[in-house]
Amino acid sequence: MKKKIKSFLSSELSKKEANQEFAKFHVIPIPLEKTVTYGKGTRNGPLAIIEASNQLERLSQKTEPIKKGIFTYPPIDCKKNIVKVLKDVEIHASEIIKKGKIPIGVGGEHSLTYGMVKGIKNSLDINNEDIGIIQIDAHADLRKNYLGEKHSHASVMFLLASEKFKIFQIGVRAISKEEIKFRSDFKINFVDANQLHKNKSIQNIQLPENFPKKVYITFDADGLDPSIMPATGTPVPRGLSYENAFKTLSMLTKKRQILGFDFVEFSPIRNIPAYDFISANIVYDLMGIIEANN
Repeated sequence: MKKKIKSFLSSELSKKEANQEFAKFHVIPIPLEKTVTYGKGTRNGPLAIIEASNQLERLSQKTEPIKKGIFTYPPIDCKKNIVKVLKDVEIHASEIIKKGKIPIGVGGEHSLTYGMVKGIKNSLDINNEDIGIIQIDAHADLRKNYLGEKHSHASVMFLLASEKFKIFQIGVRAISKEEIKFRSDFKINFVDANQLHKNKSIQNIQLPENFPKKVYITFDADGLDPSIMPATGTPVPRGLSYENAFKTLSMLTKKRQILGFDFVEFSPIRNIPAYDFISANIVYDLMGIIEANN
C-alpha cells in the first residue's frame, strides 16, 4: 500500500527546513465539510493538496519560500460540531502567530477563515479593524446566515465584517441583493469580475488609503475561472485567470505585512490530479508573495 504523504513539499525539505522551530510557514490541514450546499468533497482537499505538493519545484517565480522552512501539522479533527472545529482552528492559528510564524489554512470549506482570522487577531495587540482581509472569490459570502447556519461557508464574510474586520473582495460574480446591501452597510470595497473583464489592466486596482497595513489573504478555489479550476463546489463562469489573480495579490500586498492566508473550497476530482497540483501551486505561490515582500 502506498504510504500517504503528510507534509507539504516534504520531498524537497531538508531536515532544517522541516524543523518546527525553524520553519516560517506553518501549514494547518483543515478537512472541513459541514455546511457545503452543492458540490461536495472539501474534506478531501487538504490531503490531495499535500500529496500534489511533493511534485512542486523549490522555486516559486523568483523566490524560494522553502528556504524559510515549511512545517505541516496533523489535520484538524473536523468530526466535532462546527463551532468546536473553528475554535480548534483559532487556537492553532493563535499559537503559530505567537511564535512569529505564518499560519496557513489548507481547506476545507470557507467557514474555516473565521477561525484563522480570529486566532491571528487574538495573538496580536491590535483591534479587529486593524486587520484587512483580501478575498479572492466567486461569491461575496455575506449571507447573514445560510439555511439557518451562521457559520455557513456562505456567511463567513458577514461574520468577519460584523466584527469590524476590513474586507476587500476580488472577482465576485455571484451575489444576492441582500449581500449587495451588506456590502454597503459594512463599507466593503471590491473589484468584481465584470469590472476586471471590462478593464484589461489590473494596474488601476488599489486598496483604499485607510485599508490596514496588516492583511490576511483568503483564496477561494472558485475565484478562478472553471476552465482552470473546475474542482470546486460551485464553479462560476467568467472568473479570474491564475496570472491575474497573482498579479493582483502581488500588487495589493506590496508594503503590507501578510499575517497568514488560506486556500479553501477545493474539491478534488477523482483520477484528475491536475487540479490537486494547481491547488498546491496556489498555496506555494502565496508563500512566494510573502517572501517577495520581505
